[in-house]
Amino acid sequence: MSGKYGLLPTTWEDTMADAIDDLFRRFGKAFNKADAEEIAACVTDDFEWRLNAGGAPSGRVLKGKEGLRAHFADKSTAHREARYSEARIHRAGDKLFGTFRVTGIDHAGKPFDRYGIDLYEVKDGKISLKDSYLKAE
Repeated sequence: MSGKYGLLPTTWEDTMADAIDDLFRRFGKAFNKADAEEIAACVTDDFEWRLNAGGAPSGRVLKGKEGLRAHFADKSTAHREARYSEARIHRAGDKLFGTFRVTGIDHAGKPFDRYGIDLYEVKDGKISLKDSYLKAE
């Protein structure tokens, strides 16, 4: 048996789709654990993360793996608890977008429950861009 639901992929597109699915599973699990090293393993060296907050029209922009690591190390901006659920990845041409729900307790101790969307770009089998948007409170 072969093909999308068989034992072996029959096309390059099937193989790439499976690899991208695996990449986003790893990335999502790492985010739920706030595991900066595992997240960094899923992104390109020139990775760019446009946060949903930060004043500029594009939000605060983190660049590279070091920017990502610094963000997770900065406890003043981190949520005390954050749990991502209802995550879905959708393909739109050469872009991907993910929808999700995030619940938890923010750094000020206030509970939150919001829906969001991320736009992604993938380059050389890794995530090169994560552009984040959250529903307003």
